[in-house]
Amino acid sequence: MKLIIGLGNPGSIYAGNRHNIGFRCINHLARLHSISMKGHQCQSQVGSGKIAGVEVLLAKPKTFVNLSGEAVGRLMRKYKIQVNDLIVICDDLDLSLGRLRLRPGGSAGGHKGINSIISALGSKDFCRIKVGIGRPTEEDGTAITDEEVIVNYVLSDFTLQEDVALKPAIARVAEAVHCILTEGITPAMNKFN
Repeated sequence: MKLIIGLGNPGSIYAGNRHNIGFRCINHLARLHSISMKGHQCQSQVGSGKIAGVEVLLAKPKTFVNLSGEAVGRLMRKYKIQVNDLIVICDDLDLSLGRLRLRPGGSAGGHKGINSIISALGSKDFCRIKVGIGRPTEEDGTAITDEEVIVNYVLSDFTLQEDVALKPAIARVAEAVHCILTEGITPAMNKFN
């Protein structure tokens, strides 16, 4: 079984936030593959089914992004899932809006949710699908690095225009998941990065 996690914050007030793109991708995967997300276990909303003939567990942790590792660790122990069978979908400030970057592992790159998962698992060797949300910039186009501004940015909603631009990216995430499950991470990186 593969565990596919989408990162985000629980509650309707966060639903449209940039930080919740992982949840939106899981919702899309669930609809696309007729997987009911009505289960609740291990501090997560979950649904199980098949994608490309592969048994999967889709999950949206309810621990808030920065504590995602708590839920992910519990799910992995409960279902005896190995680190190389984990796929995490999350937002990425350093990618332009809607751009995807797949990785077989590595550092958290400043993402507190990924850092929490690394800490909980004691391993960096899990697959990530990062979805670009862009970084806030000054009027002259200079990237803003102020922590408070960034927190407010990731916890703000996508604009209507951004939302429209993201729809193809969310569909591409589903294609990337299919490719990872059927061909592996390296061919998927070659196609989607």
